[in-house]
Amino acid sequence: MLSVAIVDDEADIRDLVCGYLGRHGFETFSIATERELDRLLAERNIDTVLLDVNLGNEDGFAIARRLRARWNGGLLMLTGRADTVDRVVGLEIGADDYVTKPFDLRELLARVRSVSRRYSGAAGKESIPAKSKKPTIVFDGFRLDPERRELRDPGGEAIELTTGEFDLLHALAEHPGRVRNRDQLLRQTHNRDAAPFDRTIDVQIGRLRKKLGDDGKAPKLIKAVRGIGYIFTPAKHS
Repeated sequence: MLSVAIVDDEADIRDLVCGYLGRHGFETFSIATERELDRLLAERNIDTVLLDVNLGNEDGFAIARRLRARWNGGLLMLTGRADTVDRVVGLEIGADDYVTKPFDLRELLARVRSVSRRYSGAAGKESIPAKSKKPTIVFDGFRLDPERRELRDPGGEAIELTTGEFDLLHALAEHPGRVRNRDQLLRQTHNRDAAPFDRTIDVQIGRLRKKLGDDGKAPKLIKAVRGIGYIFTPAKHS
């Protein structure tokens, strides 16, 4: 059973979301404060956290930033409909996706399922398959393992990626030398179409470049194709 923590200071919203997700097969946890969230994550392996940006007297962005420094599960941010800046900031911090308020429960379910399934079991333990079904992709000394969902640098050190970042890199690395437009990448990594002024892919590309040491001003691995999308151009790929 996939697990999700709903972190919101409004009890009515927590009850609504917990009840709906619970009826659709999720194990849900109703959380009102960061302290309660810390206690839960110390005791349980939680697949996904749904975190409200405006958490009463607590700053949801600050909580997300601290969370990302020590925890690597799925993270969705709840934001106001008009707060485009909130969405961008959340993605830059390391959120995998965002849901706007007021939200449709069916859309929320689809977003939570998408992130949770990609990250199921990875938050608190390492999963090692007996036999790899998807081949490891090697490029410029990096090793991208789809089964273990891990990326290692040329020196063998693991590079921490969010679910969205990992899936985006995998989507690009599977098709080197081919231009992928933003809608294709968004559908493949987040199971949704782009909304007007949606910067999800652009923000995650920026984070990926930093983690890969790819200069954003003169990138060599992930290049932008103006007006279309991005292309993966490693020197060596296998």
